Amino acid sequence: MRLSRFKSQLPIIIFLVMSLNLLIAPMVYANSGGTLDKVSAWAIGILGFTTLMLVVYLFIVIFQPERF
Repeated sequence: MRLSRFKSQLPIIIFLVMSLNLLIAPMVYANSGGTLDKVSAWAIGILGFTTLMLVVYLFIVIFQPERF
């Protein structure tokens, strides 16, 4: 039941991550001083967002284990 609900929301989640990366990638590219190309800036932005979501998930699992 949960897996089918996640699969139906997966395209929306991917769209939101890519949209948020439109804000993150230019900041990463600007702070790199021109040493990174734009593809690397996009990859670092997605990696940073994924890491942040993993941290949030783990905090939820630690503080509310009965939900899982």
